[in-house]
Amino acid sequence: MARPYPVVLFDLDGTVVDSGGIILASMRHAAREVLGREYPDDVLLHAVGGPGLEAQMAALDPERVDELVTVYRAHNEPLHEALVSCAGIEDALERLRADGRRLGVVSAKRRATVELAFAHVPLGHLFEAIVGGDETERHKPDPQPLLLGAERLGVSPSDVVYVGDSPFDVRAAKAAGMGSVAVTWGRIHDRARLEREEPDAIVDTAEELLGAV
Repeated sequence: MARPYPVVLFDLDGTVVDSGGIILASMRHAAREVLGREYPDDVLLHAVGGPGLEAQMAALDPERVDELVTVYRAHNEPLHEALVSCAGIEDALERLRADGRRLGVVSAKRRATVELAFAHVPLGHLFEAIVGGDETERHKPDPQPLLLGAERLGVSPSDVVYVGDSPFDVRAAKAAGMGSVAVTWGRIHDRARLEREEPDAIVDTAEELLGAV
């Protein structure tokens, strides 16, 4: 189906909530505490938004994943108290809903961490369906999480566009047979990396997003 899509699914981190800073801080903390190492930001953020936290930590040290994850979460969860939404996204979500669109979230975060984010950034009521990273066997860029989101809403993938800030989001949307829109405001992945994935659209502001879905 051509735009406008009746259903818009969103990634969470860097798309709905402005969490790039706290993710980076906790990745850096875990690497220092567990491995005693400093990594460049692009190395720490390379896999964010894709196959989940365990896979991100396995890229740093496959032998110490559990320890890295534990230290990361202990550092990261309290930082949610300072979490805010991405600029303009609340207004965009409300306008999409007013336009009759159905909204959902498909995140690489565990469901409990998605709920924690929405406890501090109260936007959860705008979404009819939420899929957490621990609710599917396979993870982005595999399409399974996105397809589960469509299933929970009872819609065909062809009626859905997925909005996210990572290359994994674009690949997952394409694999699911959905439209794909990449956003640059998350600052976790640079625009050039998103462009290489050839999404249907790349937008820089929440206002632009309204014209892309």
